Amino acid sequence: MATATNTKSTVPTDAKSEIKQTNSEAPLTDKATSAAHDAVDALSGKAATAESSMRKGASSSAEALSEKQLIAREKLSECTAKTRAFASENPLATAGIAFAAGMLITSLFRRK
Repeated sequence: MATATNTKSTVPTDAKSEIKQTNSEAPLTDKATSAAHDAVDALSGKAATAESSMRKGASSSAEALSEKQLIAREKLSECTAKTRAFASENPLATAGIAFAAGMLITSLFRRK
């Protein structure tokens, strides 16, 4: 029966210098690595700019929507007030309009 033992391999202290020597011996790899880093840096900058502009656009859109919503609520309350005033000043006309609207809706539902 075989038993497993935990053994750690020791890495020489100058392993990094060996890796650097290996990289410096391969200039194509150095150039490719440098180009990849430059591309990632450029992409990162462009992504940050795009994110910033999207956040600004979303913020301004939210503000514009809030303003439009406030305007719509004001107009709705104004129209509601006008309608109530008309209904209280002209009860007979209000009843006639309600009757005509009811007849129209009923005729539309019966056709289907």
